Amino acid sequence: MELVKLIMAECESTGDIQAKLKRLFAGTIEQMLEAEMDEHLGYEKHSAAGNNSGNSRNGYGKKTISSDYGECEIAVPRDRNGEFEPKIIEKRQTRTDEIEQKIMAMYAKRMSQLDIEDTLHEIYGSEISQGLVSRITDKILPEVNEWQNRPLDSIYPIVFFDGIVFNSRKDNKIINKCVYSVLGINMEGHKEILGIWISENESASFYASICSDLKNRGVTDIFIACHDNLTGLCDAINAIFPKTKNQLCIVHQIRNSCKFVPYKDRKAVCADLKKIYGAVNLDDAEFAKEEFREKWDKKYLNIIKSWDKNWAELTTFFEYPQEIRKIIYTTNAVESYHRMVRKFTKSKAVFPTDDSIRKVIYMSVKEIAKKWTMPIRDWGLAYSQFAIYFEDRFAA
Repeated sequence: MELVKLIMAECESTGDIQAKLKRLFAGTIEQMLEAEMDEHLGYEKHSAAGNNSGNSRNGYGKKTISSDYGECEIAVPRDRNGEFEPKIIEKRQTRTDEIEQKIMAMYAKRMSQLDIEDTLHEIYGSEISQGLVSRITDKILPEVNEWQNRPLDSIYPIVFFDGIVFNSRKDNKIINKCVYSVLGINMEGHKEILGIWISENESASFYASICSDLKNRGVTDIFIACHDNLTGLCDAINAIFPKTKNQLCIVHQIRNSCKFVPYKDRKAVCADLKKIYGAVNLDDAEFAKEEFREKWDKKYLNIIKSWDKNWAELTTFFEYPQEIRKIIYTTNAVESYHRMVRKFTKSKAVFPTDDSIRKVIYMSVKEIAKKWTMPIRDWGLAYSQFAIYFEDRFAA
């Protein structure tokens, strides 16, 4: 749909559409030919690695190919040794019906419903190397970087922080890499992925760099930040956005509380915990917490210790009416997004580089965002309450 909208915005007639599609297709073929030449020579265009390599680029030859959009003239790169044998358009090939359909399908689907590498394997055939596929998909990296550095809104009423772990290869070893996603709810109530950041280790300095990046891209205020209890994240957020309220995910807190509770007690423990977070107000929640302490403290001391330690951030939602509470007391919004990302990446057991992770997740984001066309449920009611509780910051 994004491709269709782009074409319609720039075209006034069917002839304009035909010409636009022809240019789009020809440009795609030329990009892929450039990637093939990079793979053939072993270095990118203008790279110093090509000095004294024994072969180099030698300009371009013109070639006319037939397609359903009419005849297209493309520039085919040449090498000085005359050894370059392109696969996407072979030397004597002049028709492109089969690959044309697949390339245009990738554009129409933003290369996200089908895995990018697998789709290009279909186009090229089994003889194409993994290196060539990687070079071709690397062509979207400038778009990924532009998206990651795009300007953001100045105010986000709610922002969710969460991470998802992938296997990545480093120094011939498989390690865990955590991809941190920041999902914002903007003033119109729409979900928006503000960015993705990759790290091997969780640390306060890493969280601070994420928050600094958000500020540098234009974010001046976040009303409420919702997240799991990651060490140092609250401090990192408040160092950059000092007025932001932190709300820890209640669902995560319950999971952690019940982790070591035997099955025979779990139902009763969960029921008593629900009296805490399901209370009408903070006073009732504190009363329920003390009742829980009296009943379970001797048996499960660590549960109440954890609630005591994180009490301020666990109970932020009690400061607001139900319209806001039901949005912020869990991180379900960003966790649901991560479940969808998993569907797009489930065929990838191990990623070779951080860039390969970024490429696939970016394309996942583009596809998932197509469904985020409407504000979140009952946003109008929540917005009215935000306008009351954060009146001075709305004006700012």
